[in-house]
Amino acid sequence: MTPPQLPSLPMSGAVDADGHILEAPDLWETYLEAQYRDRAVRIRKDDDGLEYLEVNGRPCKMVRRGAPSSLGVMDQLGGFTYQREPTGSGYVDNASFGSMDPTERLQRLDIENIERAFLYPTLGLLWEPECEDLELSMAYARAYNRWIVDFCSDSGGRLIPIAHIPFGLPELAEAELRRTAKDGAKGFFAPPFIWSRKAHGHPDHHRIFAAAQELGLPFGIHPSFEPHWAAPSRFGKMTGKDTAFFQNVALGNVIREGFTTLFQYGVFDLFPELKVIVLEVGAGWAGYWIERMDAAYGSPLGQSVPLKHKPSDYFRRQCWISGDPDERSVAGVIPFVGEDRFFWASDFPHSDHPPEYIPNLIELVSLLPDSARPGLLGQNVLDCYGLS
Repeated sequence: MTPPQLPSLPMSGAVDADGHILEAPDLWETYLEAQYRDRAVRIRKDDDGLEYLEVNGRPCKMVRRGAPSSLGVMDQLGGFTYQREPTGSGYVDNASFGSMDPTERLQRLDIENIERAFLYPTLGLLWEPECEDLELSMAYARAYNRWIVDFCSDSGGRLIPIAHIPFGLPELAEAELRRTAKDGAKGFFAPPFIWSRKAHGHPDHHRIFAAAQELGLPFGIHPSFEPHWAAPSRFGKMTGKDTAFFQNVALGNVIREGFTTLFQYGVFDLFPELKVIVLEVGAGWAGYWIERMDAAYGSPLGQSVPLKHKPSDYFRRQCWISGDPDERSVAGVIPFVGEDRFFWASDFPHSDHPPEYIPNLIELVSLLPDSARPGLLGQNVLDCYGLS
């Protein structure tokens, strides 16, 4: 197979802080424990030949029929084409180069002049809001975590596995975090909603943060689909295809809410070595958010916060943000917040982010002071994960 003609970075040291893979269609049938295998996550076809996602033996309600075939089409949107042996599955046949195969992914990194990539799921952002059986949800996560470690295992450390840890059952979440750390995961993420409806910073989850601190694993909050009860509802139901623009633009709010609960519940004093990462909702908001938190903390409102110092102090000590390469305004925020707090990410191969991430990154780096360039390109994320 001839790789597509992709753009290349002219500078060295780049690390993709939030790339994605398309999971193998048979991942859960292969990696799930035997007692759950009959309820595996699967991609099936309906009578019209449209693929759909099946979770716990039922078709997904939030993932429309036909959607799996468009989950990894970033290359097509960017005009980067190559010939793939057809399989009859749109999910597989439309997959961008490097999105499903680790050898291809390494080739892609070489072409683009990217040294390493931190890898997050695709189907894993879709099935969790459909799975109310929390033990099954943890089984799905365990299967994915085993698979992603295997996916990255022969890459010489260039492909970096990030574990999926649902928070719904904290005891099982802690156990899986400890297991997957031994297996080789370098960090973990949770989505912006939790089935228990308890905030990320809630004391029920402190055992997870204690384990993360002990293991040295950074914790990220990453966007995902959400159950209808968790989605914004002040304007009525705006969760369908016809309001996809609104949902995509507004999703950053739910991530910021989960992130802010870590301050509200005093997580950063309780776990002073915990590392927290905000993912895939841009980064230009950081300056305003920090100043707003400091202002609220310094007012009578701050009496509800069990923290010894201003939120900005903890942010600059324990928090990082992964921004988008096309977010040029972040160049003005980085010097104010701290040059060592920011990463860039491609979101490859998802279609909701621009396929021109390499040219956009080149432009963004050119807007930064020289001192901030190596950090944003890759040094900051490697330092955060202890992989420098």
